[in-house]
Amino acid sequence: MTDTANVAVDERLKAESFGARMLKRPELGAIAGVILVTIFFLVTADSTMFTLSGLMNFMTPAAQLGILAIGAAMLMIGGEFDLSIGSMVAFAGLFFGVCTVNWGLPLIIGIPATFVFAGLVGAINGNIVIRSGLPSFIVTLAFLFILRGLSLVGLKMATGGSTQLRGVREAVEGDWLAPFFSGDAFQGLFASLAAAGIVETFNNGTPKVPGIPIEIIWFVIIALLATYILLRTPVGNWVFAAGGDKNAAANSGVPVNRVKIALFVLTACCAAMVAIITVMDAGSTDARRGFQKEFEAIIAAVIGGCLLTGGYGSAIGAFFGAIIFGMVVIGLTYTDFDQDWFQVFLGGMLLIAVLFNNAIRKRVTGER
Repeated sequence: MTDTANVAVDERLKAESFGARMLKRPELGAIAGVILVTIFFLVTADSTMFTLSGLMNFMTPAAQLGILAIGAAMLMIGGEFDLSIGSMVAFAGLFFGVCTVNWGLPLIIGIPATFVFAGLVGAINGNIVIRSGLPSFIVTLAFLFILRGLSLVGLKMATGGSTQLRGVREAVEGDWLAPFFSGDAFQGLFASLAAAGIVETFNNGTPKVPGIPIEIIWFVIIALLATYILLRTPVGNWVFAAGGDKNAAANSGVPVNRVKIALFVLTACCAAMVAIITVMDAGSTDARRGFQKEFEAIIAAVIGGCLLTGGYGSAIGAFFGAIIFGMVVIGLTYTDFDQDWFQVFLGGMLLIAVLFNNAIRKRVTGER
């Protein structure tokens, strides 16, 4: 006969409530923001905003911004900034357009080449930051102007003087890779749903929503992949460590410099992804593509819980931060409000997010 052993409880361990654990989540503010913005538009907007077609209307710009925001969030968690990602969209779009239109390359070559090209620019950014010791804010601010200028000059060279390169849609028409980066996914499913009367249709029977825009699919995939990397892999731990205290991380064996350079490459590749999708959808590229998106992406990341000091943040938070942007910029068109209020909302959300995130950080760390 054996007695049941009593399990000793370590008095140094303190049970933490579910509420306390939730308060530590960086994406809490963004989720709360989505709920509040949804309630606001439920009250003030036309009811069509939250139909299936209305949902696709605001999720499409949210997805394009969100892909950039997730890359920006990863870099911010790693303790750096990239103010050149908006200009990178234009520059990568130029390169992709030249590959498809001027050089006649198939997408199986043109798309990987664009990612490699963007990644090299990101690596240059990262190496300058690491080797010079200059703040990434300054280095990437310089590249914001450099890349935008090169996009303008390059387009004029490629087109003989125009600032817009046309003919992309015709160049990629019929390419087997095109549906993965342009148009709508699951069109057959939506046609079947329309035939069954589940989704709204036009008078001729075609669905009002032909499918899910491909950028939304990529947006979700990238958000899930980034979240998995951050929370379930050693690389994610390295990113948090590099952004939290790079000296302590380096002393612990974390390859801080390589992690930071890789994050710059990732951010540039996210910009290239947006460039490829938007250029193929529009059928052309121009020098103003991605204009000011660097600021919107960083703001979405901050709304999503990223601290400006690094070492804290969430890819899912950036996901919801981008959705807030999409809801507001498109949602205002469903209301009687002047769309210029978007700028006021943008600044207000940034200020509220920073104050909220700062208060949560102090609560978590016990800092006064």
